[in-house]
This record gives sequence, structure tokens and C-alpha cells, in this order.
Amino acid sequence: METEYIIVDPLKPDQNALKKGARLLQQGEVVAFPTETVYGLGANALDVQAVKKIYLAKGRPSDNPLIVHVADREQLIPLVKEVPEKAYDLIDKFWPGPLTLIFPKSALVPGEVTAGLDTVAVRMPKHPVALALIKEANVPVAAPSANASGKPSPTEGKHVWADLNGKIPLVLDGGATKVGVESTVLDVTGDLPLILRPGGVTREELQSTIGPVEYDPGLTEKKVPRAPGMKYTHYSPEADVVLITGEAKERKEKMKRLFLHLTQEGKKVALLLSEETQKEMTGQIVPYYQEVLGSRQDLSGIAHRLFSAFRNCDLSGAEIILIEEFSHQGMGAAVMNRIRKAAGGVQDAPLTIDMGDLDD
Repeated sequence: METEYIIVDPLKPDQNALKKGARLLQQGEVVAFPTETVYGLGANALDVQAVKKIYLAKGRPSDNPLIVHVADREQLIPLVKEVPEKAYDLIDKFWPGPLTLIFPKSALVPGEVTAGLDTVAVRMPKHPVALALIKEANVPVAAPSANASGKPSPTEGKHVWADLNGKIPLVLDGGATKVGVESTVLDVTGDLPLILRPGGVTREELQSTIGPVEYDPGLTEKKVPRAPGMKYTHYSPEADVVLITGEAKERKEKMKRLFLHLTQEGKKVALLLSEETQKEMTGQIVPYYQEVLGSRQDLSGIAHRLFSAFRNCDLSGAEIILIEEFSHQGMGAAVMNRIRKAAGGVQDAPLTIDMGDLDD
């Protein structure tokens, strides 16, 4: 399949490009497009055969539910059985934006979209290209991230091209995404709203709007995924990712020791660091590749750069990525969720290395 690549100005989207994308969606094809979080790979959510093309292009397991994107509230109503009062409060506050809500699904939504669940995930993206495309197509659009399954989510059009060129008919490149990590997924079907995936809207922001909100236990347990991104290993670059934990001084020492051990073994080691840690380690070690994610005081900036940094490490040829732990508060919850899943649960040392042996 030949993939067409069209650059679209978000401030003044090319109507011809939008009409082309909309026609493809209406004809049962898939289209990659930008949102404010990451790039999505969309298909008509009500067309079973079109939805199957998403799974095929990504190599995505069919037991992983998809998010349905809508352009206005009117598109939401036919997709769900009911909209709880708290959900309306959240919609008023955060839509359009990086918040996905879980509702009881209506019979209109195919089981292929929800992975057989009786609930459906819906959001309204805050990106002019995404909204214009959905409006032009006049269908709800099921869209996971537009990457090969399991790999870092794409935050630029070139990332989509690297993963899906030859597998989909069209990529609409609207520039770099603003948020850089996926939307927050919140289940509002019960009395106590549960975060199934932390993302672009923080728990603190949700609680200031509707009161108590908790994290779902499934975030840390290997269960059937109730929302995208709940599988344990996800967002992973080709290189092995190792999370370095602990207080600032302890993290720095752990990273230095593990770096020296791995480089002595001939490994190509990349470091992903905060500005603060990078300044402290300057001149102490020389990594194969290094990228500064931003200040520890700017977790939104770190989220914005994270997936791109993973991809840059792969492009450098690095074999192992050492990345430091960040705060778990605010946007840090989304950052640490993505890092832990990229690392597949490995922290402080690869499974084949005993940190206690590094003093020898």
C-alpha cells in the first residue's frame, strides 16, 4: 500500500486534505491524524471492518479497547446508554481536551471497538485538525495511537511514517503534539470515579471538579485491560529501558554505577535525565547518547518530550536506556506510568544484574 503524507497547518487546515481524510474514513479506511496528546490512527467507529484495519495496521491485540473520538456532544449521545451528572461536569470543564470518559455503551457501538466490554471510552480532542476531520467525516472515530503496537506513541508525523508507512493510506501531519502523552482515562460508571490511565488531565484537576477520584488497581496488576495502555509492557522503544529510583543523590549514584558496569560490558547506554541531574553528572561519565527531558519542576515539559526521547534513543543505536524517576504528583503520574510500562517493571538494574555486585 502506498501511504500519502500531507502536511496540514493547524491554524488554517487545508480543506482538500481534510476532505480526502474524511472520504477515506467514510469509505472504511484508516487515517492517521494529530491530536493534542499524540497522533491517532482513526477509523469509523461504527464500521466493524474499518475498525479491524486499525488492529491490522498496528499489530494491536484485539483485546485492547479503543477510544472513540467525537467532534461535539451530539455525537456522544447515541454511543452511550446514559451520561452521569459527574460526567457532564467533567465535559463542561475538560472537553475538548485530554480526558477520556468511560460510559455504559449503547448497542450502536460494535464489540470490536470495546474489546467485548459493555463500556465505551469516549473523548473530544482539542486539536483543530482532529476536530475538523471528525466533523467533515460526520462519524465517530475510533482511534488508538498511530504507532506500531507497544512502541512509543507518536508525537510527530514523522514518527507515524516510521511505524506505519506502507500500512495505511494517509498521514495528516499537523506538527508536534502539545501534551505528548495520551489522555487521562476516567471510569464514571460507578459511584467513585476511577482513573484507568493517568494522562493529560491530572487527578488533582479532576478532584477539584467532581470530588474524590481514585486510581484503579488494574494500573499495577495484570488484568484484562479495561482501557488503552493498561497492559503491563507498553510504550517501549527497541532499547531496553531501566528505571533508576530513589532520592536524588541515590539515583545519581545508582545511575553512575550501572552505567559504568554496562559500558564495561560493551553496551551502548543512553541516559534520559532531568536538567538538575544532568548538571550534577556533567564530566563524570560520557554516555553513548544523552537527552535532557527538562526540569524536574516542569513535569508537563517532561511529558511532552518523553516519547520523542525514547525514539531518539533508538535512532542513536543505543541498546539500553537509563532513565531517572520523577515525582508521581500531578503530571508526574502520567510520566511515571509511561516510564514504568516502557521498562516492563524493570528498575534499578536489568534482570541479569545484581546491583549488589556493582561495588566489586
